[in-house]
Amino acid sequence: MRQGSVSGAARRQRDRRILIIALAVMCTAAVAWALTAGTSGIGAGLVLRVVASRVPVLSALLPPLPQHVEAWEVESAEVIVLDVRLPRVVLGLLVGAGLAAVGAAFQGLFRNPLADPYIIGSSSGAALGATIGILLAGAAGGAVAGTTARSASLAAPTWAVPVFAFAGSVVTMAFVYALATADGKLPTDTFLLAGVVVGAFVWAAVSFLMVIAGDDLPRVVMWLMGSLSAKGWSHVRITAPYVLLGVPALAAMGRDLNLIAVGEEPARFMGLEAERFKRCIIVLGSLVTAAVVASSGLIGFVGLAIPHIARMIVGPDHRVLVPVSAVGGAAFMVVADTLARTLVPPREIPVGIITAMAGAPFFFYLLRAGRGRR
Repeated sequence: MRQGSVSGAARRQRDRRILIIALAVMCTAAVAWALTAGTSGIGAGLVLRVVASRVPVLSALLPPLPQHVEAWEVESAEVIVLDVRLPRVVLGLLVGAGLAAVGAAFQGLFRNPLADPYIIGSSSGAALGATIGILLAGAAGGAVAGTTARSASLAAPTWAVPVFAFAGSVVTMAFVYALATADGKLPTDTFLLAGVVVGAFVWAAVSFLMVIAGDDLPRVVMWLMGSLSAKGWSHVRITAPYVLLGVPALAAMGRDLNLIAVGEEPARFMGLEAERFKRCIIVLGSLVTAAVVASSGLIGFVGLAIPHIARMIVGPDHRVLVPVSAVGGAAFMVVADTLARTLVPPREIPVGIITAMAGAPFFFYLLRAGRGRR
């Protein structure tokens, strides 16, 4: 018996190592493809050289430029790779990791397979904030002589709309939290219902603003569809602190998520302070979601289905499920965004459309396959 348990533990450790290697390879391949794909015709070798030139140790080891490569080609590649593609890839990694990790945590906390990062009103609040930010930017620009509202809106500071979206998301989720809390307790079913009700009201406000948006309507619609287009390092700086701190914190709470996923009463019996734990998960998930949505707009499917796919691969243990979901979501987001900008050049498809069109059928297939195995 003991020998069998030891061999089983060794097998699980081996499988976990294989999984980590596979995830690392998957993410690396997605990033490499994203940096090389495009209409500019930059080769993989030149892209690798540009990226390595910014790494202190690797830059000293780079060989001289080949004779057939001109200096202006390297300078042009540096602008395209470092200022256009790389920040977009990094933001895609952050967005996918944040949405998938929060989705896995919320599905365990609420014990609801349909829970996702947007279920508590964060998407509607961010949409309202972003719409207000776009309209205010257009109105302010329209007051300047010789500047139309539309051109001023397009020339608005890059931080304006993300800040408004983040503020709208946080305020909406705080209102949902206050509405659902009673006598110091936060029933999860009441919290979900409050999120749905408040979200419906806020979406009505967004619809009203879209009616009066005028020339700014296309920009509002584009933001609502979700896109990583024209995103730079400023958006990465807005998003990175929340994702890089929030996702590891959610993963560290995996053991307690396992307890509460069974039920609140068994979790309390095992010594978990359920109410305090629920607040921690909700606050962390809300902040990560707000930061992600503020930078990328509304991108569906990632937070809903990626945790399900990860659960089919690694099982329900949240200590493994949350980080695996984060890595899988990051890779999926980078691939989806690369497809969004390369499928119909020179036009670009909003990445939210790609995630829904590619992910929903695949998710349905996995659900049917899982049902057949049961």
